[in-house]
Amino acid sequence: MSQITLAQAHDWVEKALLQCGAHPDMAAATARSLVRAEAQGLASHGLSRVPQYVAHLRSGRAHGAAVPRVVRHQGAAVLVDADKGLAFAACELAVREAIITVSKLGVCFAGVTNSHHCGVLVDHLRPAAEVGLVGLGFANSPSAMPVAGGRHAILGTNPIAAIFPRLGHDPLMIDLSLSEVARGKLMVAAREGREIPLGWALDAQGEPTTDPQAGMAGSMLPFGAATGTKGAMLALLVELLVTALIGAQFGFEASSFFVDEGNQPRIGQAFLLIDPGALAGSRSYFDRLEVLIRNMLVDEGVRLAGARRLALERAAAQAGINIPDALFKQIQALAAG
Repeated sequence: MSQITLAQAHDWVEKALLQCGAHPDMAAATARSLVRAEAQGLASHGLSRVPQYVAHLRSGRAHGAAVPRVVRHQGAAVLVDADKGLAFAACELAVREAIITVSKLGVCFAGVTNSHHCGVLVDHLRPAAEVGLVGLGFANSPSAMPVAGGRHAILGTNPIAAIFPRLGHDPLMIDLSLSEVARGKLMVAAREGREIPLGWALDAQGEPTTDPQAGMAGSMLPFGAATGTKGAMLALLVELLVTALIGAQFGFEASSFFVDEGNQPRIGQAFLLIDPGALAGSRSYFDRLEVLIRNMLVDEGVRLAGARRLALERAAAQAGINIPDALFKQIQALAAG
């Protein structure tokens, strides 16, 4: 393993993206997000994504010169076009615009269309929590799961996220994919030569598998008891929110993120921001939230949502991060061109 500081990791990642044609703002936003994910212990959404993003920029699956822009703003609704580039700068723009709109109207729904993989969804909501706003996030992804009762992959793993600010404490941060696990965990297991547990994925013939490569070639299992119906229904809800409403492509129209060649995904993300002051009032919101948390913490061993990843992030800011030597050498080579 190689140990590097977060600043060093950001520098290497940014250079690697710039070398393959990423716009400077895109490279910087992407580096921030990937390094933050790695610092939180989320390797499947961290530096392991650099070779994938580089391959997509080189093949044209992601438009390196893209500059996201607001293409529609009507009342409390905002639409950002990512211009078929990497998602991070576009998501940052959408949340910034939403925060401004919430300050005037109390609520805002901001969609991002023509987008790409957006990394750790809840991290895009952290600027909202910093100014006392509640945030919800939704994203679709290339097809990896069947609909309820179906047999072929049509929905993505479609993550949902939420953030709830607290006074004087870290926010509650909820983030989950609607498959049994995020598909990126299969990518990491395949790279490290590890098996995956039964119940995570099916192979291309629809049979349960412990082989991550077979699972990536097959489909993910939705969460939710034996049938996965609840996970599939929630994935359908997200799919419609971020496609039919904002004009992004359905998951089955987008080539897998895990192949270098393919089409431009042009998928979507959406962020709903709410000012508690526009409803029951900020004081009431913060007071009621703490009542709930105190009751949760009566039981020993309860861990607040997001607490572990934020603790790891703070520790990494001091001690740095450890990444596999092969991956570090690969990123260094990409950064050197």
